[in-house]
Amino acid sequence: MLSINEIPWAQLLQQNTYHASPRDWSDQVIYFLLIDRFSDGKEDGYTDVAGQTVPGTTQLFSPADAGNAVQSEAAIQEWESAGAKWLGGKLKGITSKIGYLKRLGITTLWISPVLRQRPGVDDYHGYGTQNFLEVDPHFGTDEDFKDLVAAAHKAGLYVILDVILNHTADVFQYNTVDPSGNLYTPAWSGATYPVLGWRDTTGAPTIPFPTPVNPQDVDSAVWPEELQAADVFTRKGNIAHWDDRPETTEGDFDGLKNVHQGTGPLSDYMPSNALRTLTEAYQYWIAYADLDGFRVDTVKHMDLGATRFFTSGIHEFAQTIGKDSFFLVGEITGSREVAISTRDKTGLDAALGLRDVQQYMVDAVKGWGNPANYFELFRNSADVDKPSHTWFRKHAVTAFDDHDLVRLDRVWKAHFAADQVGRALELAILGMNATTLGIPCVYYGSEQRFHDFVALAGIQGCGERVRTHRTAGPAEGC
Repeated sequence: MLSINEIPWAQLLQQNTYHASPRDWSDQVIYFLLIDRFSDGKEDGYTDVAGQTVPGTTQLFSPADAGNAVQSEAAIQEWESAGAKWLGGKLKGITSKIGYLKRLGITTLWISPVLRQRPGVDDYHGYGTQNFLEVDPHFGTDEDFKDLVAAAHKAGLYVILDVILNHTADVFQYNTVDPSGNLYTPAWSGATYPVLGWRDTTGAPTIPFPTPVNPQDVDSAVWPEELQAADVFTRKGNIAHWDDRPETTEGDFDGLKNVHQGTGPLSDYMPSNALRTLTEAYQYWIAYADLDGFRVDTVKHMDLGATRFFTSGIHEFAQTIGKDSFFLVGEITGSREVAISTRDKTGLDAALGLRDVQQYMVDAVKGWGNPANYFELFRNSADVDKPSHTWFRKHAVTAFDDHDLVRLDRVWKAHFAADQVGRALELAILGMNATTLGIPCVYYGSEQRFHDFVALAGIQGCGERVRTHRTAGPAEGC
């Protein structure tokens, strides 16, 4: 599909029977994974959801593999190079590991963005969408995505998809030239910059902007076609000051092109046609794949009115197909005060990325700070004008580490050396996350410390099945 108008709503809604939402999202345990770095489905000796051992071509980790990425300068360069490009993780690979995730105790799977990235670039992370109506072929097909969600539901798991409203991929080139005559992306100054052209399949700006693009050039520019109008983008250059408004809401996200979302105050916000288009596109993926929730990327860089428009549109649509508690968790990177205000004003169900959580969680276990600082996060205060002490119970997703490395200094120092005390301390952090208030989220690969704990405790009969050094994927066993 190349247009929002091509979505076959009547046929889609008649054919599907939809999975109901959970009663209470605070009862869930979330597991985040980056699709490209999790599993290609070729591992040897893993256990499927039926309990059967499955053969494959990729051998299990063994002690002899330890350090195999740093044994020579060539190996180090190969390892570092691999970290910046596509590695081959697939949707089918995730589907094959549903049994592993269920046995781990996970109840909800949060997967990285799955939609089409700009061809020819190594945007393996998924946060630079070029086509909002197609699954990226690196990951598989639309049908593979639908099958993954169905397999998760059959095993009793829910699925949350990471979605982006704030920006698209780097789909056009600014017509700005430096003193040497080279094109460059300017920094935000409040001015609107001229555009040279849409990027074609090679990345060159050869397609006239904002002229509608020929459907045969589906790998160029941006899709659906409703996003090809001039007023879809703010066209104000890169953000340089990440905490300054309106720069944070108008500027491009490190080259990814900022979408103009609308205008006006929160109480009288006028959404743009682009925001309406993206909202309908994501409603389509709920209907097509039977999703249970969205993690909304870069809420910090969105107008509050835009976020509220999206949450209202998604919640109302989901309710029409029986998903009364469709979960919307926003990436609100900041303090608890910011999270509370943003969630209450926009209708998001929960906040993610709170720096207070990671800072105080690590400090409490490591002895760097008073544990009361962490537990006080869950108590009532002047910031939470509610009659109970449970704001964090279901309105915050708590995580120790994440792919954006929020609180990098604390998280990095908390990945301790491979000694018994260090491993026990890291496990304690994960344990604190799992057993205190909030909705716990495990970052993929972190669960390998669970196996370390079994080894420390001298528990027998739990074989290690850790992926190779190239990915942070499943550690099969317990």
